[in-house]
Amino acid sequence: MITVLLTDDHVLVRTGIKRLLEDSKKVKIVGEASNGEESLDLSLSLKPDVILMDVNMPGIGGVEACRRILERDPKQKIIVLTVYTEKTFPKRMLEIGAKGYLTKECAVSEIIEALNIVNGGGAYIAPAIAQQLALSLLPGNEKNPIDRLSRREFQVMLMICHGLTNLQMSEKLCLSPKTVSTYRLRLLEKLDVHNEVDMLKIAVEQGMVDFAIS
Repeated sequence: MITVLLTDDHVLVRTGIKRLLEDSKKVKIVGEASNGEESLDLSLSLKPDVILMDVNMPGIGGVEACRRILERDPKQKIIVLTVYTEKTFPKRMLEIGAKGYLTKECAVSEIIEALNIVNGGGAYIAPAIAQQLALSLLPGNEKNPIDRLSRREFQVMLMICHGLTNLQMSEKLCLSPKTVSTYRLRLLEKLDVHNEVDMLKIAVEQGMVDFAIS
């Protein structure tokens, strides 16, 4: 039996995934978290075999939660389970140390297969995601502008995309509002854009947010 901590900000999604996985009799959901902060706390107290982690959530989000969990416990196994398929997120999460990446379109059998492989010490990436990552390495492919960003810059960009103010970001990231302002300016420079509307357009193009900007 594989013990799992399920992290997703949608209650209905968690309920559905939990029911489907536990029906298999091979997985036990030992805890549920609705954001990155809760996942941090529960991963420490519950010590699950594997964490199923969504990416785009309120608070610090899945990217930062993954980093902090692995910083505290490098042996913890994390599989990303998300709707985001663009290579921006898979690349970031795998670089941080996630051992798997799945989309929510996958079958329950694939989630269970990934859990078994990762729990056994291996890694599992959904075939479509793996192909996308491989193709991005081929000569001639356009360089992703998001790759220029540091981990912290990427995190600030995500929070800007979700409408957080400088004060809210400073509280979440334990940074001064002045430092957050510096990051905002640096983002415009690194992405070679003149304003945050253009930055948000890049975010949409790269699959970082799921709404269109006119």
